[in-house]
Amino acid sequence: MKKHIIVHGKVQGVGFRDFTRQEANKKNVFGWVKNNSDGTVELKAEGDNKNMEEFIDSLAEGNSFSKVDHLDINEANEIDHENSFEVKY
Repeated sequence: MKKHIIVHGKVQGVGFRDFTRQEANKKNVFGWVKNNSDGTVELKAEGDNKNMEEFIDSLAEGNSFSKVDHLDINEANEIDHENSFEVKY
């Protein structure tokens, strides 16, 4: 399963990208995450169906410092990764 996700809410300046990377590593999900200039967080992720569902659930929950309003989730084509999950700066 490959997904392109935009996370809306209070998700910048609260450790959300590192939280995303940690959750991806726990769930064997690969891809990348970055901040966008409009205050959203964008990511592309790839993993098996069960792991991706759990990963998306954790994103919707957020970490203790964030407040996730909603996720825009779409299918993704190719995802650039080296069997890891990268935080892009």
